Amino acid sequence: MSAADGGDQSLGQLVASATSEMSALIHDEIALAKAQLRTDVKRGATSGGAFIAALAVLIFSLPMLSFALAYGIHAWSDWHLSVCFLLSFAASVLLAGLLALIGVVFAKKTSKSKGPQKVAASAKETAAVLGNVKPHPRPVTAPARGELTRAVEDAKPVARSSS
Repeated sequence: MSAADGGDQSLGQLVASATSEMSALIHDEIALAKAQLRTDVKRGATSGGAFIAALAVLIFSLPMLSFALAYGIHAWSDWHLSVCFLLSFAASVLLAGLLALIGVVFAKKTSKSKGPQKVAASAKETAAVLGNVKPHPRPVTAPARGELTRAVEDAKPVARSSS
């Protein structure tokens, strides 16, 4: 809105404009909160997926990988077969631990996110600022006393229905 427009608009138009702009601001803050929640949900889903992948690796890889790794270690070294199976199991547990660690990192990022709190604080700050706003003083030119009295005397009564 330009300075020239502000002088030509009535008080009602200015209030309507301020109301629509305030409504747009509130809608934008709600959209921001939704976007931040969407990001938090994606992080949470990634964390959950990493935990599920860690569990799946631990469960499904143990039988096949343990045997293959144990027999490979046994063929490569002269260690007893039971030691080779223990080393195979330890490697599977380390892989599952690594995947669980990735899940923990994403879970911490999700819990540290303050997106909705930031939006709520911003909305409260906007409401506080708008609550303290005072209108700009404008010079008021009052009509001459004679003109106002004549306008009231010349006014015709309005017929109203009683129903």
